[in-house]
This record gives sequence, C-alpha cells and structure tokens, in this order.
Amino acid sequence: MSEGHVSEAVQTVTGTTVPQRSTSRRPPRPRELSIIRMGDVVAVLGALGAALATTGLLWTEVAPFTSALGYVIVSWLVFVVYYAVLVSLDENRPTMRDRVAAVVVNSLAAVVLAALVFVIVYTFVRGWDALVHTNFYTQDLASVAPLTPLNQGGVLHAMVGTLIQTGIAMGIAVPLGLVAAVYISQVPGRLAQLIRTVVDAMTAVPDILAGLFIYATLILLVTRQYDGIAASCALAVTAVPIVCRASDVVLRLVPGSLTEASYALGSGQLRTVRYVILPTARSGLATAVILGTARAIGETSPVLLTAGATTYMNYNPVNGPMMSLPLLAYSEVQGGFAQEIARGFGAAAVLLVLVLVLFLVARAIGGRGPGQLSSRQARRRAAGSRHDLARMQRALSASHPGQSPALGVAYGATAPDFPGANS
Repeated sequence: MSEGHVSEAVQTVTGTTVPQRSTSRRPPRPRELSIIRMGDVVAVLGALGAALATTGLLWTEVAPFTSALGYVIVSWLVFVVYYAVLVSLDENRPTMRDRVAAVVVNSLAAVVLAALVFVIVYTFVRGWDALVHTNFYTQDLASVAPLTPLNQGGVLHAMVGTLIQTGIAMGIAVPLGLVAAVYISQVPGRLAQLIRTVVDAMTAVPDILAGLFIYATLILLVTRQYDGIAASCALAVTAVPIVCRASDVVLRLVPGSLTEASYALGSGQLRTVRYVILPTARSGLATAVILGTARAIGETSPVLLTAGATTYMNYNPVNGPMMSLPLLAYSEVQGGFAQEIARGFGAAAVLLVLVLVLFLVARAIGGRGPGQLSSRQARRRAAGSRHDLARMQRALSASHPGQSPALGVAYGATAPDFPGANS
C-alpha cells in the first residue's frame, strides 16, 4: 500500500465518530427488596375488589351460578388476572411475572393455613362442652352410658393407651428406620437399592393393610386376642417407611467433605457414621422421628383391627383390648347423641394437644444443630478446660522449679470461652 493510501486511511479512522446513546430511554431503577410495598398493597386491594365485583356480577346477573365454592375459585382466578394487569402498568415483564408468582404462592399458602386453623378451631369448639370438665382427663368410660352427662367419665384410658401403643411402636420403628436409612445412604449396592424400593412401596401402602397383616400373623396365629402389643406392631409397620425415607433424605444432605475428612484422619466407617454423620444430621433425624410419630399416633384403622375397643383402663399391652384416642374419637362421633359427639371431638382435641407436646419434646431433644452445645455441656467443657489448664501449669512448674509462670501467659493463650459457660 502506498504512503498516500495509508495517510488517507488514518484520516478516515481518526475522523470516525461514535453516535451517542439516546437519552429518551428511562434508566434502569434498582429493584426494591422490601417485603411489603405500598404499590403492591394498592394493587392487591384493587384487584381483589374488582375480582369480587366482577364475579358477583357474573353470579347474579349474567349466568345462573349459585355455588359458593365456585364463586371463590372464579374470584381468585379473576383476581390473579387483574393483579397481573395492574402490575404490568408500572413494571417490566420479569418483575410482573415475579409478583404474580408471589401472589399465587402466598394465596395458596393462606388457603392451607386457613384450612388448618378451621380444623383445629372446629374440633375445639365442638368438644368444648367436654373439655371444660376436669373429670374428662382423670376418668375412664367404664360406668358411662350414651346419655350420661359430661361431668361423668373421661378419656384417661384412651390417653394411656395411645401413649403406650405409640411408645412401643416408635421403639420398634425408630431403630429399624434409622438403621435402614444409614445402610441405604452409606452402603451403595443392589441390596440398598432393593431396600429403597421396598420402603418407597411401603410408604404408599394403605394403613389398613398393616392392621390386616398383624391381625393375620400375630393375632390369629400367636396371641389369639386383641391387645395393645398387636396395635403397636401395626403402628410400627406404618411408621417404619416414614422414618426410613425421611432419615435417608436427611443423611444424604450431609456434606461429603465431612465424611472424607473423617476417613482421611483414619476413622473407620462405623466411627464416621457414629461421630460425624449422625451428629451432623441430628436435627433432621429428629424431624423424621416426629413425622413417624405423627403418622402412628393418629391411625385408626390398624388399631381398630388389632387393639379392639374397651371402656376400661388397661395398663398391660399384652393382656386384653386397649383403647386409643383416635379410635375413641371415631367410635364416639358415630353415636347419635350430643354427649357422645362432644366426647368424640374432645378426644380429638386432646390428641391434637398430645401431638403438639410430643413435637415440642422431640424438637427440644434433637433440635440443636451440629456442634451446638447446651448450657450444661458448655459449662462442663469449660470446667474440663480449666482443669486441664491447671494440670499443665502444675506440670510446667514441676519441670521449672525456679520459675512459676502461668501457662496461659507463657503460651499466649487463655482458657476457651464457650457460649453459655458463665450462665
């Protein structure tokens, strides 16, 4: 290329201008991260009012609809559409989709919460006439007829039977479920895959089949009577797959780096499982036990086929029928008298409170995270550290007779300060 062409090309490059960006486009605004926004509140209220008005007009003037449930469902659908339109007026498309998804999820959660609150409140309201009497918690139904006033008789025999049956059932289900979960998660192979398949299949099996299985094998062939131990075995059959499946999911969430670090330090598989994996997953395992207990404590059909029914107190699970709260609630509500219905709903309310108490106890026992110490454990560990410090100071003084330095000063360290050690 000649020298003239090069200079001309340089002049062309140096003379090139870059067009400026148009300033008419609105600059992007930072996205608000607060949970409650005034614009969202106004949009929700406006969309809700418009949806109720539109559906009311449709139900009363346009179409011959009369169903209350249909009115609620159609109102919700129209509300979602109106809310999406209102949000799209001020926000871009991704933000609009995010807001609509949040409204749908929150509204469905509100429906579930409302259903749960309705069930609990309805149960307590229907059983309140029986719950206000102290004899309801201290007596059985041995001398109570269907028309006996509510100030006589109670559900003590059913409460005791429920605790005994559930305790025995969980004593069987928890070890089996945890051992199976540990084997499935830590020992891969064909047998582990077979166990996982069987557990998944047992989770979907109707509970009445567990009662029929125990009735055909334990009652007809061995005991030949209805008793609490047969009901406990039936409840254990229903709880084992729940405990095993939930524990397996929790154990698989344990970081693999912890297991690898334990193996790298020379620990075997048994010690790794005992001292690393199980303590790390303790909170989740407690949740698995709670799920299994909730599944077992509320069962009616297996107990109906195996434990029988009685109005007397029975503390012996291997001798005679034993009543439980779910079975008592079912049998009493089936009666046509107001006293029986009140006792049935009262038994259901007591069962709800009992489940809540067991849940709180289980969370208190296994709710701490990995490495977290209770106040007592922290004080004990701090006392052990001070004892070791004093022992090493004495050893240091004995090795240097002419000097008596404090070990913490000599080594620039002090006794560890554990959380809760001074409380």
